[in-house]
Amino acid sequence: MSPQPELSYGSWPTPVTSELVVRSAHLPNQVRLDGDDVWWSEARPEEGGRYAVLRRDAEGGVEEVLPEPWNARSGVHEYGGGAWWVRDGVLWFVDWTTQRLHRVDPGGEPVPLTPEPEVPRGLRYADGDVSPDGRTLLCVREEHRPDGTVLNTIVWLDAVEASDPAIVVEGPDFVSDPRWRADGDAFCWLEWDQPDMPWDATRLVVDDEGVRRTVAGGEQRESICQPLWASDGSLWFASDRSGFWSLHRWSSTGGVEPVLDLQRDIGFPQWVFGERCFGFLDDGRIVVTYVDGGMDRLAVREAAGPVRDLELGITAVSSLEARGDRVVLVAASPTVETHVAGFRLPADELVTPVVERVVPARDLGLEPSWWSVPEGIEFPTAGGGTAYALWYPPTNPEVTAPAEERPPLLVFIHGGPTAAARPMLRLSTQYWTSRGFAVVDVNYRGSTGYGRAFRDLLQGQWGVADVEDCVAVARHLADRGLVDPDRLLIRGGSAGGFTTLAALAFHDVFAAGASHYGVADLGLLAAETHKFEARYLDGLVGPWPEARATYDARSPIHHLEGIDRPLAVFQGDEDAIVPPDQAELIVDGLRTRGIPVAYVLFEGEGHGFRKADNIRASLDGELSFYAQVLGFALPPDEGIEPIKLA
Repeated sequence: MSPQPELSYGSWPTPVTSELVVRSAHLPNQVRLDGDDVWWSEARPEEGGRYAVLRRDAEGGVEEVLPEPWNARSGVHEYGGGAWWVRDGVLWFVDWTTQRLHRVDPGGEPVPLTPEPEVPRGLRYADGDVSPDGRTLLCVREEHRPDGTVLNTIVWLDAVEASDPAIVVEGPDFVSDPRWRADGDAFCWLEWDQPDMPWDATRLVVDDEGVRRTVAGGEQRESICQPLWASDGSLWFASDRSGFWSLHRWSSTGGVEPVLDLQRDIGFPQWVFGERCFGFLDDGRIVVTYVDGGMDRLAVREAAGPVRDLELGITAVSSLEARGDRVVLVAASPTVETHVAGFRLPADELVTPVVERVVPARDLGLEPSWWSVPEGIEFPTAGGGTAYALWYPPTNPEVTAPAEERPPLLVFIHGGPTAAARPMLRLSTQYWTSRGFAVVDVNYRGSTGYGRAFRDLLQGQWGVADVEDCVAVARHLADRGLVDPDRLLIRGGSAGGFTTLAALAFHDVFAAGASHYGVADLGLLAAETHKFEARYLDGLVGPWPEARATYDARSPIHHLEGIDRPLAVFQGDEDAIVPPDQAELIVDGLRTRGIPVAYVLFEGEGHGFRKADNIRASLDGELSFYAQVLGFALPPDEGIEPIKLA
């Protein structure tokens, strides 16, 4: 065996190229059971970022029920989710191009059920549920009127033939999760009003034969997610009234009672529709996913009450459904990409379930030795606090680094900011670690998965606490000798882009940064952004415009004199959440001051890049940017065109 070459960090040759990142990257994002069939949707970057819907039958045969050009994606809240649902082989879905709701019968073609809106894409649908008799749909509708007004309601419509939807719930600023009770005589939903976000305070309402009452979240401020009717007519849901999202049950006779409180989060921030964190089995058991130390875990609550963990090697779960003795979920681990997994849960608790990859992850043709496996860490931060992160050391089985050298560090900042770093194999992370970069994915104060108190630490502190934590983790790793203190880099998208810009503006720790569709001006964001997030900053920063001084004090655009390090900016020209003028303000301002800036504007992209060519260009462009800043050579065999650093 020939000795491994010794190469400097950052310049390691790797098979994890941008082309591999996007090649057949059909990652599932929602899964449902329909009888013996498993249905799922998956993203198709090479098809313009559309979402296909597929079905696997009991014999293992796979059918693409929704082929090109159809795209099952909702525009409600701009983030969408819950764009399709299924019953007895019939598919209902929202078409991205028109936002109209369609029905697909077995073997048939999509047929529209909702009328053409006056404003193009002006009537948007999501999060539907079919009545027990199969005749009626309940779903969320978001109406965009010609005057710019946006109205969110719950409507019902004919599930079989085209009809004009009728509004059944109106008044609240936002609604979600309309769900029928098994007898069809009652339904429930969640609602909330600005300035609250759904992870701040929601209300759970039941309509029982026309009589409506709020059963949870009335006077008590609590975040509720995933209401789900049990077969006995009780209504289960996750609520954080105990400090952690935990399972509760409501009945018309007994009111609300806690069922399962692990002092760990069983729940999620409702950025998108259709997420699920628990499900019922026919024998009375309940399968849940919860977060422990930044890792997702699966557990089963026995009908008699005891709870046991399921050690299945899964560390990330994004969609879970249970029926009979069967469980399906969108799963991942540090060495396996997102895929659809399934298992049957034996009645004998001593028998470990056998997990089947119902829809296997793609075959990347690489050994596990290429993957940098994350370690959950905690570190001290400002004010004597503690924050968390996932640490990825540089990993490449075919090279070694000089003994005296330390790797450059990439600080990843998740979006949201109410979200979390997740322990799962992402090639977009391994793209960096296999080249010799260390990566730390930060769960700063305000991230989810650590309870409400930790989540609320960002209230009034966005642009302060998150930035302090990113600075603290970089210094923590440098002080431990794990990374080069002179080659600390920071990057993030959306809210993470804001934190990146703020870290560069207010601290001198990082050598460079990259902002993907990030916020530069908080005041402009508060004035321009879409309805769902229009009052989000009231809690994170302060009420607008009363707290204008705070907005200005934390907005990087007003502190360009503090940014003296190179910056790369990547932006979509159709972004309705962080419009392009945010990016252009920061780029123009820095260019005026002579600071090196790279700027790439992607045509036809919104908030987040979905097209294969653009995903590749953003990854390779960022690598080229760091190569120029840190002074290492680009790999000659990848054909990466150097980004223009003006």
